[in-house]
Amino acid sequence: MKAVRTLAGVVLCTVISACSQNSPQIGGAETGALTGSALGAGLGAIIGNQSGHTGGGIAIGAAAGALGGAILGAQADRQSNSIAEQDERLRRQEEELERQRRELEELRRGSPRDSYGNPSNSRGDRPYGTDNNDSYGSRY
Repeated sequence: MKAVRTLAGVVLCTVISACSQNSPQIGGAETGALTGSALGAGLGAIIGNQSGHTGGGIAIGAAAGALGGAILGAQADRQSNSIAEQDERLRRQEEELERQRRELEELRRGSPRDSYGNPSNSRGDRPYGTDNNDSYGSRY
């Protein structure tokens, strides 16, 4: 009985230390499964010891913990990927906005302006379509 507890403690410490390294090859689902398995095994050992079935408690706890941890880890991976995609879209939109601002500024510098800073037409500062002979501003 004492050997099973010691073995469970060693396995628990090993799995937790392996999960804490955040290896790039291990995703959230795998890390979650390992962490859940370790925590489930520890909890299963405690509960199993109280009922007189330490080994069964460790096995059931590890399996349930691995399943729960894998589900939570996979969800965390999906959320992380979604955030990364949104960040990339935002970065591209900001680049496009900056490009358009530069283009707009170049257009402003290159076109003639009236006294108000508005682009002037080819006929001077009069509004488009007005004529000296027409008091209504009609083009006809």
